[in-house]
Amino acid sequence: MRTLCASTLIGEFFVIGFAGLVAMKDPDLSMGTVWTVSGIAMFLCVALCGVITRPGGVVLGWALQVALIASGLVVPTMYFLGAVFAALWWASVHYGRKIDEAKARFAAQAEASAASAADPA
Repeated sequence: MRTLCASTLIGEFFVIGFAGLVAMKDPDLSMGTVWTVSGIAMFLCVALCGVITRPGGVVLGWALQVALIASGLVVPTMYFLGAVFAALWWASVHYGRKIDEAKARFAAQAEASAASAADPA
């Protein structure tokens, strides 16, 4: 799960950076505000890569997805991109858990077959 979720978060890192560049063109927003908000969101993407497998990591990832969709208030294209990344986030979590379960099952089978091969009865 960690690899899939981290890949999604790194993709979001770049999208947030590009959205910041677009938001700078809005005359109602100061450059400092845009880059403070974008910088915090980009930092959260990278930080979440390290804590995704800890309790609450996936929930924080969902909060980031909601914030990404809400950023469509400033950059309307982010409604679409936020929805795309929310779908990717769901797929990363869902299929990542299935992959982790399969890996654990295969490891248990390999361990059981190794134990039975080492114990000649």
